Amino acid sequence: MTSHDAAVDDRATRGGTLTTGLMLFALFFGAGNLIFPPVLGASSGEHLPAVLAGFLATGVLLPLLAVIAVCTSGEGIIGLARRVGPRFGVVMPLAVYLALGPLYAVPRVVTVSYELATRPVLGLLGVDPGGWALPVHSLVFLGLTIGIALSPTGLADRIGRWLTPALLVLLAILCVVTIHGRAVVDRAPAPGYAAAPLATGLTQGYLTMDVLAASVFGIVVISALREQGRSTQREVARSASVAGLLAAVLLATVYVGLALIGARTPGGDPSDGTALLRTASQASLGSAGVVVFAAIVVLACLTTSVGLLSSWAGYAATAWPRTGYRPQLLGATAVSFALALLGLRAILAIVSPVTLLLYPIAITLVAVTLLDAVAPGHLRTAYLWPVACAGLLGAVSAVSDLGWTAPSDLLAATCVWNDETGWIVPTLVVGAVALAVDVRAGRWRTPASDLSGADEDVARAVAGM
Repeated sequence: MTSHDAAVDDRATRGGTLTTGLMLFALFFGAGNLIFPPVLGASSGEHLPAVLAGFLATGVLLPLLAVIAVCTSGEGIIGLARRVGPRFGVVMPLAVYLALGPLYAVPRVVTVSYELATRPVLGLLGVDPGGWALPVHSLVFLGLTIGIALSPTGLADRIGRWLTPALLVLLAILCVVTIHGRAVVDRAPAPGYAAAPLATGLTQGYLTMDVLAASVFGIVVISALREQGRSTQREVARSASVAGLLAAVLLATVYVGLALIGARTPGGDPSDGTALLRTASQASLGSAGVVVFAAIVVLACLTTSVGLLSSWAGYAATAWPRTGYRPQLLGATAVSFALALLGLRAILAIVSPVTLLLYPIAITLVAVTLLDAVAPGHLRTAYLWPVACAGLLGAVSAVSDLGWTAPSDLLAATCVWNDETGWIVPTLVVGAVALAVDVRAGRWRTPASDLSGADEDVARAVAGM
């Protein structure tokens, strides 16, 4: 190979990593990520810097680490879950992919995009959004999703080169025109934001639940990088880290811009991010602001829908190879369409307990995997005990959400428990004990002969991708 050819290959590699990073940003940036930051800006008062620092730590840094952890396994979340145990390696990924695919997240982005984009535009046009509007919106929205995701080859290019730049341009317009020349509104910070701004920011970033999304999107990133010629696990992990870092920088920049919009938008309920953004866009752009805001919502939801459904199809085609990628994609889309017609409230009621159970497990698994990167494959107890603890406490939160509050009330007597974050400290303690057990058993040290395994070709390719 000549030096010119090597330079061309190097530019192609960098370009592929760039488009993968842009794709990853778009996959993460859904409607919830659009609405959270303005609430922070409007509710924090003078504590906004501390709140944003906490939000970026758990809403950006933690998902970035999750992407890196998932990609180090070479198999996405399936590879991570198998480190806990073979049965867990089957059940946990299936539950995550179902919850963040056709049973919850996809129907949710369909209904959210309808409520935040289609209905306001219909109102602007003077059209009554009757019972026909949601089915038609869902059909068109999911049809576009299928059109983009039907062929997994080149998915990173379709999202990273076209949809993401369009989304970023619209977000830049919204941020610039609504921030420029506007003073910060003098509001007293909300009680939680005033008392513990950093902790509140950490909690709000945690509630984006993007770590779960990262565990699902890992398979899309791995497939895109393999398609671009990364043939070893080390190359995949390195490129995924760079792509994840780019996505994290973009997410952080957009979050800060949206928070500044919230801080500069007067009136309304500071806890209603949708109203804040709609008010800001209409005040700056007039009726065109409704269209701009709707376009941002649709693009944000569409890219997330593409990522979630293609992730499910890739996973399902691996688990059940006879069906293949496209039939799984079409089947999951049909299920999502049926559930979307139930409406957002019904969807949240059905699947909210599942997310409360899965999120602690996913975060714990990611944290242990990052620790295990120091000694690949040599931690045992440090996987099993903390994940079991997180799963048990997550189950307490889940049953509490279903209405049986007795276990949660019992834990609340300790004065340190809540259903959202109460699992963290006990799991950390159990994890520390489990790590000590592994160190004592000699599992921490990695034999030099095992280190060469990082350069082996990835053994398993994602079926149909």
